[in-house]
Amino acid sequence: MDSAELLDLLGNANRRRILRLLAHKPCYVTEISEYIGVSPKAVIDHLSKLEEAGLVESRTDDQRRKYFSIARNLRLEVQVSPYRFGTKSAYPASRGLDISTCRHLTIDVSHDEGDDLTDVTRELKRLEQLENELSMAQRWVQGRLTEVRERLSERVEDDEGDGRLYAEVISALANGARDVDAVSREVEAPPELVEESLSWLAERGVAERDGDEWRLSE
Repeated sequence: MDSAELLDLLGNANRRRILRLLAHKPCYVTEISEYIGVSPKAVIDHLSKLEEAGLVESRTDDQRRKYFSIARNLRLEVQVSPYRFGTKSAYPASRGLDISTCRHLTIDVSHDEGDDLTDVTRELKRLEQLENELSMAQRWVQGRLTEVRERLSERVEDDEGDGRLYAEVISALANGARDVDAVSREVEAPPELVEESLSWLAERGVAERDGDEWRLSE
């Protein structure tokens, strides 16, 4: 399920309340019904949709009572800015990922392998602090991105009069779009207009073409 569908699914307040409850403990239908104040039938319908999306899973205990719990970690981001609107979902990386190989990453990625309560508590505290720091850094980056796109748009408008489109095309290339169709989908503009924009950028040394592929100039 893509991020836009997840956003629609989580737009329902009762589904969010169900997930909030399940984040504390596994529950069966009657418990959930009493907690959120809706009928068991409605709860079953919500759980069915959440299961179908892979957010919730179930198991049956010895008394044949069906318990529901959250199936996996998921991060869903919504970005709204003067230059971009979009959603993005991300799942946790595998434990085998060596994050130290990311050459632009400057954070301390060491971790404590201890198993006693003190060691695990210390590691939890460190990761909670790191998550807060990364959140702050992300907010800073988003603010700077908007400022830079604004400056870029103003510079292009001086020559062409449609700076926002050119700024979006440049952002699409920076995000990995490599051909006209990919850039067109990213900026939601006709391919013909995107082709003209890319050619204009190439004339000014901002972008370069290699066959059917485009990229930003070094």
